[in-house]
Amino acid sequence: MRGHKKLDVYKESMRLVKAVYEATASFPNSELYGLTNQIRRCAVSVPSNIAEGAARSGDREFLKFLYIARGSLSELETQLAIAKELGFLTRDDALSLQIEKIFGLLGGLINSLKRRIEE
Repeated sequence: MRGHKKLDVYKESMRLVKAVYEATASFPNSELYGLTNQIRRCAVSVPSNIAEGAARSGDREFLKFLYIARGSLSELETQLAIAKELGFLTRDDALSLQIEKIFGLLGGLINSLKRRIEE
């Protein structure tokens, strides 16, 4: 098993992808290639960047990809807010909690890597 699969942040982000796909399944068909696609791509980007960064040659590269994952998570949060404003999502509490948890896990891992790089 590769190292990234053991990371809590990776596991949580994989759960988030599943939840996002379930939440967007009821979006209007007219949004299939718009907001639905964009939301799903952002969600998938989070664990993908964690995995890619972990497979790179060192902590600095891993850190770079963790920042990208965090950016995708922010983008996802914004797009879910747009979907809620448009009435496509009636409740996003569970997704918001998952996103906050992942933000915290990413922040902890980023800080840990930064400390290790500075030593």
